[in-house]
Amino acid sequence: MANYDAQSTNNSTRSNNLYTDLNLNFAKNPATKDISKLKDVEAVKRSVRNLILTNRFERPFHPEIGADIRALLFENMTPITQQLLTDRIRDVLETYEPRAVLDDVIVQGDMDNNEYSATIKFYVREVPGINIVTEFLQRLRTLFLKNITENQR
Repeated sequence: MANYDAQSTNNSTRSNNLYTDLNLNFAKNPATKDISKLKDVEAVKRSVRNLILTNRFERPFHPEIGADIRALLFENMTPITQQLLTDRIRDVLETYEPRAVLDDVIVQGDMDNNEYSATIKFYVREVPGINIVTEFLQRLRTLFLKNITENQR
């Protein structure tokens, strides 16, 4: 069974957690009143999502980390751009996410909505089963205008 987003629950039957991360939504854990943690598959999926959405020079002291895909979103939608997006996503995940074993990266363009859909299939080390993260890549200006028109209705 595949997991489809970074918020889904683990299906792991192990009693101890292999990977933990802070929840960047800063949701409060009702039992401990502390910031909740992401564990195992959720932690790796959130890391995958953060890596592909990060531009180079965004992280202090680590300017090399990031896929830098926003620059390609303003290019014409061609098969070459699609392949460049695929290569950049694959490179950043293979280089900076050692917990994930990449299986496939599929980028598809949607010319009507001016966006790309990136589907990343990977295995988490030490956890059985394939995981899938799907992210829609849009230009910021288009997203901003889309939100304005939706709010004016």
